[in-house]
Amino acid sequence: MVVRWLMRQMDKVALQDRSYMFLFEPGPADEYISIDCETTGLDRKRDEIISVAAIRIKGNQILASESFRAITRPRIAIDPEAIKVHGLREQDVAQAPTMAEVLPELLHFIGGRPLVGYYIDFDLEMLNKHVAELIGVELPNPVVEVSGIYYDLKYGSAPPGTQVDLKFASILRDLKLPLFNQHDAYSDALMTAMIYVGLRDLKERGVTISRPRFKPKQDYSGG
Repeated sequence: MVVRWLMRQMDKVALQDRSYMFLFEPGPADEYISIDCETTGLDRKRDEIISVAAIRIKGNQILASESFRAITRPRIAIDPEAIKVHGLREQDVAQAPTMAEVLPELLHFIGGRPLVGYYIDFDLEMLNKHVAELIGVELPNPVVEVSGIYYDLKYGSAPPGTQVDLKFASILRDLKLPLFNQHDAYSDALMTAMIYVGLRDLKERGVTISRPRFKPKQDYSGG
């Protein structure tokens, strides 16, 4: 906590555009932002965002009508393998604004609210390349990783050797939530928000997620 506080203070000093100081202020009480990005590929240093979506959460409510979404034009070509995943082609993004053009609106939408995501480190690394170009520092927002909450509720007390499944579809299935069109930024952000609200409810009620009980193999060899 102390290290994070010191880093935030250093980032405040390094902030190049003081009009973005609001990012360091606490957001509205009990509000979060579920966020997801689709990219030109999976190389964190080289690839770029081509689609981003963010949805506001207030308490246990998903404010789907209060959302941000944008298709953006990258500075590099889209990897053909990535097109197979998200379906966005060069012609789909050719006339879109750049990430630099949509980023100010996204940052004002996010504000100082904590960011919720599924394996959110990747999304943040992709976002922070552009954020640092704009304001000189990375996003200071607190981060909530839904797979971590899920792990604690399902596998926190599991014995050594337990097989762990943190797949997105598996989490949705355990929470009895619908699987929408995956690898669409808005759909993924919405499903992530649903996962967060579901996990939060279980955690607040002290409910864990059941896991299969494996019986030891019996020896039928006789003797």
